[in-house]
Amino acid sequence: MALLSLKQLTISFGGPNLLDKVEFQLDRGERVCLVGRNGAGKSTLMKVIAGEITQDGGEIIGQGLNIARLEQEVPEGTAGSVFDVVAQGLGDIAPLLINYHHVIHQLETDSSDKVLAALEKAQHELEAVDGWSVEQKVEAVISRLTLDADMDFAGLSGGMKRRVLLAQALVKEPDILLLDEPTNHLDIASITWLEEFLKSYDGTVLFITHDRMFLQSLATRIIQIDRGKLVSFPGDYANFLVRREAMLDEEASQNALFDKKLAQEEVWIRQGVKARRTRNEGRVRALEKLRSERGARREVLGNVKMQLQDADRSGKLVVEAEGIGQSYDGRTLFKDFSTVIQRGDKIGLVGPNGCGKTTLLSILLGRSEPEFGDVKMGTKIEVAYFDQLRSELDEEVSVVDNVGQGKDFIEINGAQKHVMGYLQDFLFTPERARTPIKSLSGGERNRLLLAKLFTQPANLLVMDEPTNDLDAETLDLLEELLINYKGTLLLVSHDRSFINNVATSTIVFDDDGEVREYVGGYDDWLHQRAQDKRAKMPAKEKAKAMTVKKVNKKSSLTYQEQLDLEVLPKEIEQFELQQAELHKKISAPDFYQQAADKQTKIQDKLTALTSELEAMYERWDALEAKKEG
Repeated sequence: MALLSLKQLTISFGGPNLLDKVEFQLDRGERVCLVGRNGAGKSTLMKVIAGEITQDGGEIIGQGLNIARLEQEVPEGTAGSVFDVVAQGLGDIAPLLINYHHVIHQLETDSSDKVLAALEKAQHELEAVDGWSVEQKVEAVISRLTLDADMDFAGLSGGMKRRVLLAQALVKEPDILLLDEPTNHLDIASITWLEEFLKSYDGTVLFITHDRMFLQSLATRIIQIDRGKLVSFPGDYANFLVRREAMLDEEASQNALFDKKLAQEEVWIRQGVKARRTRNEGRVRALEKLRSERGARREVLGNVKMQLQDADRSGKLVVEAEGIGQSYDGRTLFKDFSTVIQRGDKIGLVGPNGCGKTTLLSILLGRSEPEFGDVKMGTKIEVAYFDQLRSELDEEVSVVDNVGQGKDFIEINGAQKHVMGYLQDFLFTPERARTPIKSLSGGERNRLLLAKLFTQPANLLVMDEPTNDLDAETLDLLEELLINYKGTLLLVSHDRSFINNVATSTIVFDDDGEVREYVGGYDDWLHQRAQDKRAKMPAKEKAKAMTVKKVNKKSSLTYQEQLDLEVLPKEIEQFELQQAELHKKISAPDFYQQAADKQTKIQDKLTALTSELEAMYERWDALEAKKEG
């Protein structure tokens, strides 16, 4: 039985329905990801499920559930110790717990009668509401997430604040945990921790993310919100991409046939007097129905059209840094770092929040002087800078004025283009283009900043966290643009897929405090780092590892394992045939016209089959590895 079900749910904020009679169910133990374009209604759907917004129509079955939601941003006014903030997730009993916790701490330095009386009162108040078991819950969650209960929340890093707010959500012991962009503004270490935590979490999770590696690792099912409808895709992100493409191709084919028939009927209705006298009234009514259906069709939202401004080629040498170092507030950010950046290099910068990535960028660009070492800039350098703080945007003026600066036309690669037309390439309608920046969503602001950035001719593009809040489609296009960019790129990002796909080398603020440069992207760095650690392993440990390897090599397959190894390929082949047949059924044009329970039955069967296949492949790989030693 479903944990939560939505029946014919409708939400509208004027204009076309944001959610239009959608059907959805969430089963216990699932990790479901909501995907869709910016503004498609993902966060709105979460707020409806959490009870923060009332739907215009339809029914929610499962409203007695305990639901906790982790928002995109840290709520204003969140203050106190880590214990205080986590306890606030418990509602009415929270003030009693917080008061008791404060009195206990006060007792460590003040054992006066007044404090002892306050302690006795706090204990009685907790006993009256069975508060001791609740306090143990808070302590258990804090321990599980490796937090310091007494640290001041305001002094924590962005990643640690998100972890505390996750603890606040978990202490409620929710039936459903809602996570809205949980990786936003987190560094890679925090994202990896959250990913591993959620994979081991045995509750039900519904989340929104544009981090493709996080999505691929975590989701057991993907729900796409598109033009007011929900479509369920069992399996991981890679499977979703393939099946979504097939579904869109089929939709385009069906629409083309529909439009062809409509055009033929429009020709018929406009024939001469003789044809009109003899026309079939049923055919006329059918034409009116076709017109109505065509008018109600919601087209797929177009993609952003990005084009970088060409600038004269820079010299072959862009930046040369020799032995540079910098400290801040008595703390060394980096030291003795050297690099040579040449024309066409695409350099990713990776490291924890606050480690000094932006400072290093500023020094490499010649905007600030290093404490130690020298920096030499190349010739004919023209820089365009994408600032993660969006300081280039004036909050009070409109979108069009931010880009056009009072002009009706802008020049793109030598051609004049009307500023409104240019903004439409970035999915800003004329109405939206006239609104002030402060009314835009995070994704819209990032799109606008890209639009403004790309009006500047540049041969050195510097991008500090450009991927935050962008939907997957825009990310893919930005990736393609940067891959084909002929100039030099310096990129700060915590999006592992983005770094993998774009960077030719990576400057990493490593765990040991050193800054090193590695060839390739994020995965290449992990691989090379592991090799470096093995190379630096003491001789005794190397000998021990080799001994273990030799012992393992002697291990052979048991009789049952030999039989399994012979049978598994045939079983896998049979399962793959069944999987292909189910994919064929789901890709059929009439599949989503069936009853919801029939769709769900087939999709659940495919999910189970895919899981079994993965387990069989893992078993096969393990047996092959054991056989080979």
